[in-house]
Amino acid sequence: MSVSSNRKDDVIQIRASAEAKALIQRAAALRGQKLSEFMLDSARARAEETILDQRVFFLDDEAHARFLELLDNPPAPLEAVRARFRRKAPWER
Repeated sequence: MSVSSNRKDDVIQIRASAEAKALIQRAAALRGQKLSEFMLDSARARAEETILDQRVFFLDDEAHARFLELLDNPPAPLEAVRARFRRKAPWER
């Protein structure tokens, strides 16, 4: 018998107010999920979002100075970009 890599043998326990539980149960029901499935899916999505939101990059002193200069004094937009913002959206025509 092979052991599945998706085996669910870890337990996560939390305490919540009755109001919070009722709200989460309602949302789970709207999605057609069990409470635990909804909570795990929601927590996982939020965890992934939090991790992906972390932007770390490293610059040497020269590149850092140039980066700060560009933040303080961004280049003027190109005329092509300005023209694109001036034209109407297809649904406004």
